[in-house]
Amino acid sequence: MKPESVEKPLQNAESAGAELEIQISKKFGGQTGGESRVAFDIEADFALTRGITVLLGHSGAGKTAILNCIAGLIRPDRGRIALQAEVLFSSEENIDLPVEERGIGYVFQHLALFPHLTVWKNIAYGLERLSRDEQTRRVGAIAEAFRIRHTIEKRPGEISGGEKQRVALARALVTEPRALLLDEPLAAVDPGTKARIIEDLRNWNAAHQIPILYVTHNREEVFALGERVIALENGRIIAQGTPAEVVRAPRHVSLAEWSGLENRLEAQVVALHEDQGTMTCRAQGAGSGKQVDLEIPLGHSRVGEFVLVGIGAGDILVATRRPEALSARNVLQGKIASLRRRDVTVIAQVDCGVGFEVHLTPGAQEALQLGTGQDVWVVIKTYSCHLLNAGSGIAE
Repeated sequence: MKPESVEKPLQNAESAGAELEIQISKKFGGQTGGESRVAFDIEADFALTRGITVLLGHSGAGKTAILNCIAGLIRPDRGRIALQAEVLFSSEENIDLPVEERGIGYVFQHLALFPHLTVWKNIAYGLERLSRDEQTRRVGAIAEAFRIRHTIEKRPGEISGGEKQRVALARALVTEPRALLLDEPLAAVDPGTKARIIEDLRNWNAAHQIPILYVTHNREEVFALGERVIALENGRIIAQGTPAEVVRAPRHVSLAEWSGLENRLEAQVVALHEDQGTMTCRAQGAGSGKQVDLEIPLGHSRVGEFVLVGIGAGDILVATRRPEALSARNVLQGKIASLRRRDVTVIAQVDCGVGFEVHLTPGAQEALQLGTGQDVWVVIKTYSCHLLNAGSGIAE
């Protein structure tokens, strides 16, 4: 985002009908006490509609900083934040509403429950201006919705980790916020508890319909919660769309691991087949001198150009005899270099001149009687190959 464009109306395609609009710039780091630190910039331009949007990125990508700017805990250098058409922050209009006037709920990663207060008093903490009857009504309703009524007289030290997460959510939602910010709130709970809390959050928002911005770096949470995903890297948005668009079909190198593209091969474009919508790319094995040709979907690439090809380990098929009469165009002969078990997945390393990681079920390994050193064929569909740009990290 260029500085001169910060105060212009949002051009994001989602901004029509948006509940929460964010267009901010913030610089962190730089010169400190005579020592130079690496500067870190936030440049965020997006809009949220009602429902759950996941803000995805590695640690240090700037996710929490963006949440803090929206909540009013950090003041952006430039830009504008509006919620339901009310301006919360504007550098041009010199508007910067205090945290308590923004109508935004916030659940921090470390929850910040008051250990000396009961669950009831923790939840009711932001309701002191309401009558006792209204406090009782709201706390009872939210405790019921998040299944923590039985903990209401206990203190945080007397309840489970999952119950603490529910209390933190209840405290943020009991004030009936106009938007909710969640900073990795389920990072410390087990998968079963996490799934139940996610379901309760979904049910609550189905009834209340507010924009929720949910920060995570957990792939499972992206698909369990996200109706829309915004991917962040080094303070910049690198992709946004549905989980399938952003994570399952990534167009950025740094998103490849989120999508399960365990195999990332540098290859050279050697032929274009425009009438078939494909092109042939040649990858070379590290140190082996061997080459492998792969047919992949046609991209805006030229013959001779180097690209990065991503292939999911679960998208590769293995056969002990050469397959025939297949629609898949990539059939490569190789040898099992290693096999290891991880939970319910068998991870095979297959040497086809170029190495491939392949994920199999234990049943498939047993049925094929696969062993180290065994000759096999791998089958890769053309559209299981994702074109990434090896230079900038963005597909052409």
